[in-house]
Amino acid sequence: MVRLEDRTVREGARRRADGYAVAGAGFLASMVAAQVASGVGAEPVRWINPVVGALAAAAGCFAASRRGSARAAGAVATAMALGHTAERIGVRTGLPFGRYTYTPVLRPQVGGVPVTVAVAWSGMGLAAHAVAAVLVPGRRPVRRAAVGALALTAWDAFLDPQMLRHDLWRWARRGAYRGVPASNFAGWLGVSALLMAVTEAWVGGPDAPAGLVATYGLMAVMETLAFAVVFEPRDPVVAVAGGVAMGAFAVPAAVLTGRRRTS
Repeated sequence: MVRLEDRTVREGARRRADGYAVAGAGFLASMVAAQVASGVGAEPVRWINPVVGALAAAAGCFAASRRGSARAAGAVATAMALGHTAERIGVRTGLPFGRYTYTPVLRPQVGGVPVTVAVAWSGMGLAAHAVAAVLVPGRRPVRRAAVGALALTAWDAFLDPQMLRHDLWRWARRGAYRGVPASNFAGWLGVSALLMAVTEAWVGGPDAPAGLVATYGLMAVMETLAFAVVFEPRDPVVAVAGGVAMGAFAVPAAVLTGRRRTS
């Protein structure tokens, strides 16, 4: 009887995990569709909230498929809180990113920071953490956090130039990389490292969700194509810089994940 009950519990857990994975794939497909619509439509800004919402929902579902809904929800909520706090401190003090302000374009806003921005930190934070978990397995949390921070900061090689195009935020002093100052990337590294640490506490462990690794890779591919052939004017500099930066993490993580699934 005990063995039968144990098997029933395991089967139930497996069905729930499969359900979360399917839901994550659905949200990821929705994100891709919204990304495409934003690239070819006349009003790309209107698609930012749907894209980011689908991204975070997909990431949360993929995390839940491995670690359970409670841990996944905790990771998403904590990442959102951390991201919003860092951004709010940033717009008030200039630390750690440099002096900048958000325009009224993205709404709703709390404390001068768009809610969507906090949501984006959670979605891509989980994806970058999964990539780092694949690249740095085992009991090496410091190295894993460093790799995850670099992977998440690599995304900003795309994000900041794109959002500046849409006038979503403005830097007090323009920097050398498409108007983005070097201090921004230093700030991203610091905040991302902290985000990796708290994400590890919530959803760390072996067997990182393949869906999260795919999320990171898809974002790298779509952003590269967008800057190379979709956006007007096109920007090959950002396409190459962002593609190389994210690809340095996305490609080996995808290869290792594929080997793990076939072994």
